[in-house]
Amino acid sequence: MTYRAVIFDFGGVVTTSPFEAFNRLEGERGLPRDLIRRINAADPDSNAWARFERAEIDAAMFDRLFSEEAARLGHELRGSDVLAVLAGDIRPRMVAAIDRLKAHGYALGCITNNVPADMHGDPTKAQAVAAVLARFDRVIESSKIGVRKPDPRIYAMMTDALGVPAAECVYLDDLGINCKPAAAMGMAAIKVSGEEQALEELERVLGVEPGALRT
Repeated sequence: MTYRAVIFDFGGVVTTSPFEAFNRLEGERGLPRDLIRRINAADPDSNAWARFERAEIDAAMFDRLFSEEAARLGHELRGSDVLAVLAGDIRPRMVAAIDRLKAHGYALGCITNNVPADMHGDPTKAQAVAAVLARFDRVIESSKIGVRKPDPRIYAMMTDALGVPAAECVYLDDLGINCKPAAAMGMAAIKVSGEEQALEELERVLGVEPGALRT
């Protein structure tokens, strides 16, 4: 198979996983590990997190609703505290790989479930994120279109925007649930567990020389 496009998730792929920051917050507050993921996994299409990523509610409403969801599980945690640690650190090797892919003529897309505007409050980090996003030919953000992964529509939007059929696309995401719709459409889906693993597997799928995207 010849692939013409590579589509990236952002958080957990181009940046470090927000789950790491969530775990640190939980540890600092003496909360059960993975509590935030547990809250966000409950009623996954209608909870506060899902609604915020579709821009159906604002930050103040998210703060209140998330706090209520945490309280129902017997814990005190504000949504605003979660948003404060949301942004991960950019992975320089992943950005370098994106640049190499672009130089070799691959169409590049980014599909990200994100929250409206810049919620982490760090202008320097926001500028760095914007510089990375500018490298992609197309960026689709859940908060701007009102659709979020794993809704199959968001993947179809990207293939249409790139003008590349799904069978000629590679998709990378750190969540298996988000890889499944891409694979069902015919994309080569890579579940990302780490930077080295992702780049090594991407090299293999694309059929490029080992190390071509990692050096």
